[in-house]
Amino acid sequence: MSRLVLPLPPSVNHAYRNFTTANGRRMRVPTREAARFKRDAAWLAKAWRADTRWSIPPEDRKVIVRMWVYWRDWRRRDTDNTWKLTLDALKGILYEDDSMCLPQVIDFGVDRENPRVEIELEVKEGSS
Repeated sequence: MSRLVLPLPPSVNHAYRNFTTANGRRMRVPTREAARFKRDAAWLAKAWRADTRWSIPPEDRKVIVRMWVYWRDWRRRDTDNTWKLTLDALKGILYEDDSMCLPQVIDFGVDRENPRVEIELEVKEGSS
């Protein structure tokens, strides 16, 4: 199975900032780093989709998303911080909605030269 390889996303703690509108409404908006990650991940996912002939499953089908995370060092991190932005970035490209995704972190490690997230997708059988 061919894996989609993406750069590491910013952690959830660094992906959004609080913003207050002129009328006092508070919102969380993506940081530049998060927006750049989503843009780059979308292009890489579109290329992967074309190479592998992946087709977006119907919106009532669950998608198993297996992830391998490679950090740039051994500092303590939570692998679940990679899910949110990664799943959001691939929405509408590899699946209809990330609410139907079943994320699974299979393993993590360190690759100082090429920190990344590797992803395998599988449509869950009998998931409608």
